Amino acid sequence: MAMRITAALLAAITVSLSAGSAAVALRAMAPKVDPARQTRPPQTPTFTANVDLVQTDVIVRDARGQFIADLKASEFAVYEDGVKQEITSLTMIHGGREHNVLSPPAPRRDGLILPANRPRNDTSGRIFVIIIDDFHLEPAQAQKARQIVGQALRDLIHSGDMFGIVSTGYSSISEQLTYDRQVLESAITKIQGNGLSPREVIEGAQGSQGPTELRHRAHVALSLAYEQMRNLEKVQGRRKAVIYISTGYDFNPFAQSRLEQQALRSRVDAADLQNDPFYRTQQSSQMLAEADLVQELAELTRAANRANATIYTIDPRGLAAGPDVDQDIRTPEWSAHLGTSQDSLRVIAEATGGFAMVNMNNFSAGLKRIDAETSDYYVLAYSSSNADPLKRLRRIEVTTTRPGATVFHRTSYTRAPAR
Repeated sequence: MAMRITAALLAAITVSLSAGSAAVALRAMAPKVDPARQTRPPQTPTFTANVDLVQTDVIVRDARGQFIADLKASEFAVYEDGVKQEITSLTMIHGGREHNVLSPPAPRRDGLILPANRPRNDTSGRIFVIIIDDFHLEPAQAQKARQIVGQALRDLIHSGDMFGIVSTGYSSISEQLTYDRQVLESAITKIQGNGLSPREVIEGAQGSQGPTELRHRAHVALSLAYEQMRNLEKVQGRRKAVIYISTGYDFNPFAQSRLEQQALRSRVDAADLQNDPFYRTQQSSQMLAEADLVQELAELTRAANRANATIYTIDPRGLAAGPDVDQDIRTPEWSAHLGTSQDSLRVIAEATGGFAMVNMNNFSAGLKRIDAETSDYYVLAYSSSNADPLKRLRRIEVTTTRPGATVFHRTSYTRAPAR
């Protein structure tokens, strides 16, 4: 399996201006003093630029696909928008243990407060955040989600790893980062599915931008995921992976069946309704809704890249051969919806350096691959030489002089908007 490019970075630039000045009117009114006692003249304005540390995960493998664990900082080169940057620190994580290749600068004081009861044998540890999108899981799919999280607890999350779990809907799960495995075991039992069935989508309320409830649920789910990325942005120096369990997103599913249902409610022929000017205007708005979905997915992946977090998406529907008999859905419509929703999961994963587990029933191999990708890697840091606050999108490239080596990393990041 080809590994997706991984790595990312966090950069925020702040500029402060200080200057001394005096008011002419007040100066004119001030009493005269001895020249020797006069105050210093107004200072020249001074501009100060501060560039935060940029961190990116890098995986280097040889021709046989094995991780190369003896690289030095001098064997790496990092470029931002084609300009070579100075590497300020390089840390290698091999087999889950941390080895400093080039000592990092002093740690930042801000960020999440980690639990005090960190195991003594943990020299690095990984951070896993599990997002259960139960707003988009039907009851049968929730059962599969419980099995997947249980398997991740056994095969992926090891001693010294931190993990948290949240849900988007009625499961009401919100567990902060912890080392306590019992917390995850308890959360697994709470996972339930309350997603809309295809028939509920078709028969539900329709707005100018498509099914209103479906759109609301997608917005809630993606907003929660975005906030999790914002929280992870505050954690530095640790490998961060997000396990995202969802059936994906489609803002305009089952269009023909929804048209027929709307015609039935209006007591008109579907062909006449389709030619109605008002309905055609509504259809145009619904097509624009798909562009809104692309925008929301882009915001989520940009936030993940700023946080140096890799998202791995899992579709619990497994290998799907067709719609259930009791769903009464046309196969072409169902297949189109399945493809669109799975594509959304692929976009989230691949844009953040992860991969999507879709159209499969055995997730063991995927979890083992996640384990490997999060156990052996380098953390490279540099201070961006580009202090332009208007240059938000930054392209990065990491190379190595080691013959025959292949470097995997993220290729870009977007600066956080000014807060």
